[in-house]
Amino acid sequence: MAFPYIMNHKTQDKKLNTMLPKRFFVTGISTEIGKTVISAILTEALQADYWKPVQSGDLHHTDTDKVKALISNIKSVFHEEAYRLHTPASPHYAAAVDGIRINLTDMVPPSTNNHLIVEGAGGLLVPLNDEHLIIDLIQHLAIPTILVSQNYLGSINHTLLSVEALQKRGIPIEGIIFNGEKNEATESIILHYSACKCLGRVNQEASINQKVIQSYAQQFEKTFLV
Repeated sequence: MAFPYIMNHKTQDKKLNTMLPKRFFVTGISTEIGKTVISAILTEALQADYWKPVQSGDLHHTDTDKVKALISNIKSVFHEEAYRLHTPASPHYAAAVDGIRINLTDMVPPSTNNHLIVEGAGGLLVPLNDEHLIIDLIQHLAIPTILVSQNYLGSINHTLLSVEALQKRGIPIEGIIFNGEKNEATESIILHYSACKCLGRVNQEASINQKVIQSYAQQFEKTFLV
């Protein structure tokens, strides 16, 4: 009697190891949209490395620290930020307060043979200096984007504007992840007008911990581990 093939954890690890490394830049339609939680889920799903180029404020508990605390696998490496700014504000202002200027050329992706999740700061048009925005950084890094959208009054407009800005720059969009309270009418019209793929959704959770991240990571494996 032939037994069905069942993928165990060792087989899954082997599959991860033989895949060509994937790189994604996680950006959002605004600030406080859930980029860090989504980044943690994707980092866990891919057992990827994680890198946040610019951290503004909260240096005692950075987004890198938050993602690291939510990850269960032992393969992911958490790379140091290119800029650690003391003021919780737009990077251009936080850098000015610290007496420095952010330069795109200083933000070089870490050297790794693993998958890599890069998390941005705020939305696409957040300024890094008087010449460059976050979207310029994405273009500089030449990494496909994953856009995080959240349902609130105005989110359709913000999401479609973000998609349009990326498309005008010729930046590849892997797809959209919806985060928070579900709204089918909003999500369907966004997907209709943007023509973007829905990569999945993350519901409003009472708390976010390793168990929750693992649960979502298992769902997202089906999307990204192909």
